[in-house]
Amino acid sequence: MAHASIPLLWGLILSQLGTALTSDLPHFQAENGAQQFVVHGKPFLILGGELGNSSAGTAAQADFILPDMARVHLNTVLMPVAWEQTEPAEGHFDFSVLDHWIDVARQQNLHLVLLWFGSWKNAFSEYAPDWVKADIKRFPRAQTANGTPLEILSTFGTETLRLDSRAFAALMSHLREKDREQQTVLMVQVENEVGYLGPGRDRCPEAIRQFAGPVPRELVQKLLAKRAELSPYNSELTSTRRAVPGAKCSGKPPPRSSWLGDTRAISTRSLRRERGNTPCPCT
Repeated sequence: MAHASIPLLWGLILSQLGTALTSDLPHFQAENGAQQFVVHGKPFLILGGELGNSSAGTAAQADFILPDMARVHLNTVLMPVAWEQTEPAEGHFDFSVLDHWIDVARQQNLHLVLLWFGSWKNAFSEYAPDWVKADIKRFPRAQTANGTPLEILSTFGTETLRLDSRAFAALMSHLREKDREQQTVLMVQVENEVGYLGPGRDRCPEAIRQFAGPVPRELVQKLLAKRAELSPYNSELTSTRRAVPGAKCSGKPPPRSSWLGDTRAISTRSLRRERGNTPCPCT
């Protein structure tokens, strides 16, 4: 399910929008040396429960799951919203299931946190729409070292990124219209464990080309700027590359997670930039 172990994926997108002032939106603020989450102008402590991967795929599930959550005195439910559910045919969006969940949550005095299962969920692509999964040329798959395609969309697919971003932007625009006043939806997670988490790395042609190329200068500069905030291990790796920012790595190779983390960061940043075309504040 969704984990906070990949912080860069938590774009805490504070939905509820429109003409409301930013200060009126759910937000974090510093108070007496601590961070408070503020909803409707008051500190809000999330007593939350997270649903299973496919527990929110139908409207009917809301009718018995959310009352159960309210009965155990939760005030917030973390629930998945899948790309395949919201865009069953390319360019045709359907948010009726989500709308029902929001309506039932309001009846039960619950808030929601949405987990966007777009191109990836736990580094697999089972929640992408069928029309995406069926076209491996337009939406390339990650590949093993021997060229075998996997059930994972490659992070290097330009159409994958473009259309996932479009679908996510449509979701946020819909939330603006549906929930601008009530603020039932507190936050939205942007993607879930993006990319390739198996052994090795993506070996599709574009991945191989970029892996053999120079380290992105922007990545090096950001790592150097944040070196003091990194773990000791990553900080040491960053220091050894200080003399060659943007140059191809030499000597000890970076860990698999470092390079894949870069591709995930780029994908998520692009997704958030597309979402930024809608008037939706985020942290």
